[in-house]
Amino acid sequence: MNMTETLAPPPKATDDLPEGTRRIIEGQERVLYDGYWIKTYPVPADTLEAKKKLIEALTRRLFNHTEHGLNIPGTRLNEARASYENETDTARKRVKGAMLAGALFNRAADIFRKLVELQACGIEILSTNPLMRECGKCLLDAMELGRCVLHRSGEEGIDELWGEPFRAFSIPLEDFYESRYIKIGRVLRDIDRISQVIIDTFSAIPAFANIEAPVLDLASSAKIKTETLRTDGDIFDVWARMVTAGERLTDLALISETGQNPSPLTYNLSDGLQLIRQGRDLIFYISRARTAMPKSTQEYAERCAVYLATGRAPLVPITLPV
Repeated sequence: MNMTETLAPPPKATDDLPEGTRRIIEGQERVLYDGYWIKTYPVPADTLEAKKKLIEALTRRLFNHTEHGLNIPGTRLNEARASYENETDTARKRVKGAMLAGALFNRAADIFRKLVELQACGIEILSTNPLMRECGKCLLDAMELGRCVLHRSGEEGIDELWGEPFRAFSIPLEDFYESRYIKIGRVLRDIDRISQVIIDTFSAIPAFANIEAPVLDLASSAKIKTETLRTDGDIFDVWARMVTAGERLTDLALISETGQNPSPLTYNLSDGLQLIRQGRDLIFYISRARTAMPKSTQEYAERCAVYLATGRAPLVPITLPV
């Protein structure tokens, strides 16, 4: 068990502190992961009712961040399974697998909802209850089908996000919340990485010389958004700050290259602006999903490297030689 201690400002160095250290920083408990002090929230009692609410919230979040058409009612589970099993086209089978996963999640939520209703009637629900086992199987099957599901951007899958309802079902809520802080630390790290890629790429180009401040503003607001739950009273200010920071970045005024140090390369400024918008969108994607997107992050860094070297952005993601 980690001990909580009172501390005024965030510590400057964290190298000598173990992961999971908790401290009170400016009146708010925070936990250390990946070098970031992450805002914590009280863990609800580990009851069926609490797990039902959490799984329902996680399922809604899944459908909000994944490709369209996956929110299939649990009542259509058998139809979805038959359609998936009978499909022979590889591309269509992937989509139908994703739809089946959605139906499985909704079936699990339906079962959990009824179990909680029975418990409210004074009926004891044990972990060995057949309906509990069926609920767990639905969530596990859905998690395994997560490989079929793409992020709404179409760029990559988000398997970690897709597996969260099963973890919420199968482990204590305290452990689940702790696992989320670990993932948030990875997201904050990737937001900083994407931001640094944008700054390193564009600040060297005279037309984009003023880019650092708006990028850092977006990164800061996105990291605050990542650690803030939608139920938090601060969400109104947090979300508004992030949206307006993104708008300021993409409305960046270009600087004329008539100064003393013109760029030796002729850069396609339209390509550059498009890359900046892609970077902003990627930061929004991972901040809203609170899940790292390593494939998209790496491909974005590679596109920026090509643009800096050639003055043109590649049409499709490419892999640079090591």
